Amino acid sequence: MSKIAEMRQKRGELWDRAKAFLNEHADENGMMSAEDTATYERMEQELDNFGAAIDRQERVDRLERELNAPTSEALTSRPEKNVPGKQGRASDEYRDAFWRMVRDRSASYTVYNALQIGTDSEGGYLCPDEYEHTLIQALEEENKLRSLCKVIRTSSGDRKIPLVASHGTASWVDEEGVIPESDDSFGQITLGAHKVASIIKVSDELLQDSVFDVESYIATEFARRVGDAEEAAFITGDGAGKPIGMLHESNGAATGVTAASATAITADELIDLVYSLKAPYRKRAIFLFNDQTIKAIRKLKDGNGQFLWQPGLQMGQPNTLLGYRYETSTHMPVIGASAKPILFGDLSSYWIADREGRSIKRLNELYATTGQVGFRVTQRLDGRLVQQEGMKCLTMKTA
Repeated sequence: MSKIAEMRQKRGELWDRAKAFLNEHADENGMMSAEDTATYERMEQELDNFGAAIDRQERVDRLERELNAPTSEALTSRPEKNVPGKQGRASDEYRDAFWRMVRDRSASYTVYNALQIGTDSEGGYLCPDEYEHTLIQALEEENKLRSLCKVIRTSSGDRKIPLVASHGTASWVDEEGVIPESDDSFGQITLGAHKVASIIKVSDELLQDSVFDVESYIATEFARRVGDAEEAAFITGDGAGKPIGMLHESNGAATGVTAASATAITADELIDLVYSLKAPYRKRAIFLFNDQTIKAIRKLKDGNGQFLWQPGLQMGQPNTLLGYRYETSTHMPVIGASAKPILFGDLSSYWIADREGRSIKRLNELYATTGQVGFRVTQRLDGRLVQQEGMKCLTMKTA
């Protein structure tokens, strides 16, 4: 048995013990003594620790496979045949000049001349193509919504998305009768480009140290900062200088269920939320909520006494709620009066429009007194729920 399979088996056994403990010590209202509650929460924490350990081991195994993969492609053309060189921001010359600019404040005119291809309108330089792909990949790892939503890329200008506002219908007609007209009606929304930016500071000594991997450092910090800002906007953005989020009052997900309480959720309400979504969207639907929300949901049972939450017991199989996968985000609201703590739906109904060309500008003088160099990293993007019927949310009762 593999290490991951063994960990999953132990986690499943622990969940069985936790369920048995809850069944034995909880009263008819689901309440327990303070001592029993502390014991159950320790079991939950151990479950979380097992889950984190399994995720960590799966990442280790994935990295091991990637590092053991071939580092170059097989030769598929005749060696003497000339291969066309890459052009523009994909060229080796541009890449080398870009990183010389990043490391050296006194870069030569030759370097600046090579960088003219990627001069940004705000004075910075657009990242080389391959490095931009690295930044995008790092963003996807930091902001999990990017892998769940639909991402489109635009070079410039606004992107207009046509929508079917209403569908035509068919009618029964008599022989040789007039067939009534019934057309689809169309509308459109526009995805623009809002700017998100951050300044990353690096000491002079580190930049001058050839061992310091400045590329990885900038990519990691960019993904951590920008990814967090993106995730917050994709969920709760108000459209003022940022994307319109999934929970937007008028352009976000509609309420599928309103909870009977301002402070608690019931199993029936979660089931009602699932079936408030149209069947075609349920095929790819997932839940999205805060860590504190799943903590409360773990204690809920269905009408047959079965827990709604179920751990993934096989490798690659996610934890589920009512048979559906779920994800957590710190930017989802917590349970409270009038809050929308749970989203359910096909997250590909939300579109993210990436404007191509992440820009980096070196700030030589701003932090010179502290022996540091600043790098202003910017990107432009927008987001919008294109198919509103593709998501529903649970709204808590107003206090």
